[in-house]
Amino acid sequence: MNNTDFNKKLRKLGTISRKSITVSQDELIKTSYLQSDNSLPLVVRPNVDNLNLAVWTQHNRAWIENKLWKHGGILFRDFQLKNVAEFQKFMQGVSDNLLDYSYGSTPRNHVKGNIYTCSEYPATHYIPLHNEMSYSRNWPMKIAFFCINKALQGGETPIADSRKIFACINARIKEKFLQKKVMYVRNYGLGLDLTWQNVFNTSSKSEVEAYCHQAEIEFEWRDSDTSPGLKTRQISQVIAKHPITSEIVLVNQAHLFHISNLEPTVREQLLTSFKEEDLPRNVYYGDGSAIESSMLEEIREIYQQESITFPWQEGDVLLLDNMLYAHGRMPFQGERKVVVGMAK
Repeated sequence: MNNTDFNKKLRKLGTISRKSITVSQDELIKTSYLQSDNSLPLVVRPNVDNLNLAVWTQHNRAWIENKLWKHGGILFRDFQLKNVAEFQKFMQGVSDNLLDYSYGSTPRNHVKGNIYTCSEYPATHYIPLHNEMSYSRNWPMKIAFFCINKALQGGETPIADSRKIFACINARIKEKFLQKKVMYVRNYGLGLDLTWQNVFNTSSKSEVEAYCHQAEIEFEWRDSDTSPGLKTRQISQVIAKHPITSEIVLVNQAHLFHISNLEPTVREQLLTSFKEEDLPRNVYYGDGSAIESSMLEEIREIYQQESITFPWQEGDVLLLDNMLYAHGRMPFQGERKVVVGMAK
């Protein structure tokens, strides 16, 4: 080839335009399941290196919500999520309305923004499966857990399908609960449970009263004005219809709040020290009559039967539809750090 022909070929190559390569959002991730015989949780992993989960979430909220309504839970794994700040950005991508932990029922510590530690119950305690804040009339629709440090042993977050649990409950139990509803009774200021200041995130009695009026919670101040105790009662739902899927699910914590949930020795000590109506927390039928312990035990057994458990990996984020799936916590050994965020 002479120089003239070579130069012509170079000029021709120079006229070829570069084509941009577009990668769809679906191609950035890959999906699978942890268990071949179960569709939950759906596992989402990055399909490219250094994919930022928070940024990807901001562009794929509709996709995430559709998968969440279909499966109930999504486990985001291998995204190299490093810290609480990145987890909060993920939560902001999931929802515009992150929630604080008001009218809570378990001890938690505030970490950053709207991110909290998971329940600070002793490591030796098992936390039964439940839908977050389902003892109240308002609960978060989404709840997410971020594993910073996995436990040396145990510490899993078991999950269960609330639809299946409701379907498995004996018809006679359903009928009685649906007819009577449930009433949660809490006594604060006894030194055994959360204080009302912790629960309502304020030291102002007037702010507590305003909250109770708005939430239709009966309240009664007790003891002296300098160190007041507080008693609350609230009648709440047993079941609810999911606003998107229209499925009927179990949404209450009667099995968890009832005194029969306590270990026998602890239960006996409390009943020796307090009248039943003065216990730190308990639950009754909506008319104030006692709930049969045997019925609640049947429900607890169903939760156990439907429980799905998997080991945490550090950096994991588990996002649940809080109506469709319940969660709990297994006992553990070693240091465990899992934080939580909640959203409308």
